[in-house]
Amino acid sequence: MTFLRVGPTPDDRLPWGRQLRRVAEMLATPLVPDDYLDLLDPLSAGGTLRGRVLAVHPEAADSATLVIRPGRDWRGHRPGQYVRVGVDVDGVRHSRAYSLTSRTDDALIAITVKAMPDGVVSNQLVHHTRPGTHLVLDQAAGEFTWSVSRPGRVLFLTGGSGITPAMGMIRNHLDEFTDAVLVHSAPSAEEVVFGDELRALHDDGRVRLVERHTATEGLLALDQLDRLVPDWRDRTSYVCGPVGLMDAAQQHWDAAGLADRLHSERFRPRIMINEGDGGTAEFTRSGVRAVTTGETAVLDAGEQAGVLMRSGCRMGICFGCVTPLQSGSVRDLRNGDLTTAADGDPVNIQTCVSTPVGPCQIDA
Repeated sequence: MTFLRVGPTPDDRLPWGRQLRRVAEMLATPLVPDDYLDLLDPLSAGGTLRGRVLAVHPEAADSATLVIRPGRDWRGHRPGQYVRVGVDVDGVRHSRAYSLTSRTDDALIAITVKAMPDGVVSNQLVHHTRPGTHLVLDQAAGEFTWSVSRPGRVLFLTGGSGITPAMGMIRNHLDEFTDAVLVHSAPSAEEVVFGDELRALHDDGRVRLVERHTATEGLLALDQLDRLVPDWRDRTSYVCGPVGLMDAAQQHWDAAGLADRLHSERFRPRIMINEGDGGTAEFTRSGVRAVTTGETAVLDAGEQAGVLMRSGCRMGICFGCVTPLQSGSVRDLRNGDLTTAADGDPVNIQTCVSTPVGPCQIDA
């Protein structure tokens, strides 16, 4: 027996806007209307947040500042925060996090990028990005920011590209400093990012700059702070740079009983290597196996073996790389915690900060 529906259908009861959108979606297949809106106006509100590169300014060696007009949904940032940037390279979208170095009262934003030797994204941004390029953006994030109490006496301890979040704070809070010291390490004077600007601030008495050129002077030993900045214990301190500098600073402030006066920003996970770690990661959907050491992340092992892996910030913050561990064990590179999955009972892991311990299977 056939029943005839009398009266309005579910679609008929939808508001006109939703009906029109449904028609548009049918016509747009396999794309959705937002894809076409992005083509017409990539910076429009309501779609994927993007930014248009307006200028690329060379900085120190292999470094550049990208000036970006963010889309209308951009909610602004606090000095010291970072933004995750997505860029397409050879048809694959990669994302990395970069500190915002611009003033918060500008309509434009800026990131300053150091091209790493094997950095897919950093080399693309520094050497191959031109004005007019559109980048995918996340909203600003991060807690490495000026404290609520805004101390007038501050010490910035930075190395390499770790200067970038400090520069964001310096540019925005310069008038609030009563006494600011920046101790910065770089291989040479020519490789100090923002070198000319920082030296001008030093000459004007706005910020006291202490440069350490590691290629000729060696790495900074933190017991030298007593000579370089005798009152460092009385300052609110911010540290950002290579893992070795970060670890040494944490130990130094801990030993002085001043851990609460030190604020830090890590762009790479602190790696804990345990004797006997390492193993074989089997990527079940790709049919690929990779032998790893105790310091190789699952994400890096997969990419090196040719497996297309989801990724985001690559430092354990955004959870864009979460993937099921189907069996076996992995160790968290940041804190040494062990995660184990049994057959038939998968566990989600962050592949960018997890390393195999023995044989394991990954759903990728």
